[in-house]
Amino acid sequence: METSATTSRTSLVTALGGGSGVDMVALANNLAEAQFAGRTERITTRSEALDRQISAASDLKGMLLSLATSLGDRVRQGDLSPQPRLANSAVASAQLSGTRPPSGTYSLEVTKLAASQTLASPAYGSASAATGSGSLTLRFGTVSGSSFTEDAGHAPAAISIASGATLSDVAAAINSARSGVTAYVAQTTLGAQLVLKGQDGGANGFVLEASETPGEEGLAALAWTPAAEPDRLLASAGNAAFKIDGLAMTSAGNTLADIVPGVTLKLTGTNPGAPTLLGFDNPAEAITTAMQDLTGALNEIASQLRAATDPLTGDLARDSGAQALRRTFAGLAGSLVMPGAAAAAPRTLADLGLSTQRDGSFALDTRRLAATLAADPQGAAAMFTTGLYGVYATIDGVSRSAARAGDPGTLAGSITRYSAQQSRLGKEQTRLAEQQEALRARMIKRFAASESRVGASRSTLTFLQGQIDAWNATRN
Repeated sequence: METSATTSRTSLVTALGGGSGVDMVALANNLAEAQFAGRTERITTRSEALDRQISAASDLKGMLLSLATSLGDRVRQGDLSPQPRLANSAVASAQLSGTRPPSGTYSLEVTKLAASQTLASPAYGSASAATGSGSLTLRFGTVSGSSFTEDAGHAPAAISIASGATLSDVAAAINSARSGVTAYVAQTTLGAQLVLKGQDGGANGFVLEASETPGEEGLAALAWTPAAEPDRLLASAGNAAFKIDGLAMTSAGNTLADIVPGVTLKLTGTNPGAPTLLGFDNPAEAITTAMQDLTGALNEIASQLRAATDPLTGDLARDSGAQALRRTFAGLAGSLVMPGAAAAAPRTLADLGLSTQRDGSFALDTRRLAATLAADPQGAAAMFTTGLYGVYATIDGVSRSAARAGDPGTLAGSITRYSAQQSRLGKEQTRLAEQQEALRARMIKRFAASESRVGASRSTLTFLQGQIDAWNATRN
């Protein structure tokens, strides 16, 4: 049966916390976490929302950049413009010069290709054979038979040849002068010969003069004029001769820029008496495919933009950069992309069949595109260029605008703003963690003091318990 003494002892032990089994460290941790749980949760929730906003804005910006880059690569392939085509590809190659839209057909007859003068030296025993020292002078002009007429507008080139120079050293010195004449040493059946090659064009012929250092003679053997040693002249300089639509023309080189408007021709062969036809392929099919691809790509971006700006579920529902992009997309089809085009020429993406739907998506009106291509294929092709205006410049402009980080009304500006907010939240989260840790440490310290007092009380309790037990034994 429980006595009053036993009851008193139990009450005292309970009051002093004896036998409670409380983990004071865990209690401190839990209390500290509870103190800061609300603020920590709000920071975490906001940080996760910022992560989603940064991701959504970055995805849209990246999609715009990818579209602009792909479109630029597509335009640079060249098949969206009327590509020049020669019936006889052995006569010349042709590519667009980009200076103006090409059109029409032209005849080309090449009677002579531009050529450069090639000169060989007398034979030496080897490339390391000594040549003597002094200086060589190249004079430029027209070589005709045994005569030479110097071009007063083409400055001569003086080349110093050092003492002890070899044939290889002379070739290196000529190349270092960068006069337009190149040199190399050829190992021929006669021996080592210095070969000099000039630039294309009849006025780029040359003669070679030598001035010898007394006591180190020998350079005079390399000197040449057409009146002496004509056998050393391997090829004569000359202009290209050709006809465009029957009109005789000449050129110092074989590359002809805009002789045919909008086209650069590179002459590669001759066809005297048999003119070949230069025409242009119709780019209608390639443009149609490009517009289909562009419409599809724009729709992918528009779809993601709609989801991101949804008033209820969109991460960018109230984002200024995303809203600005929506407004840009809404007016994209009707925007003027060729401000310098003639009044009747295609000037907008709508002229190429692009239209905007009520939900913000895009559609391609193939009938309108076909009508534009039929009425003005050159004008439509001119819209696909890498210049200041056109389809590529318009899409690239949208991408660049969205990427302006210094503008708060762009996607990049939004990313910058969200990133700054996230950085501030990170600092606040660190500060709260430090405060929570400080509170936990204070609680542990306080609880340690309490444990110490409880321990002392338990010692007193043990003593009292012993006295009570002794009293009970005496009574019994």
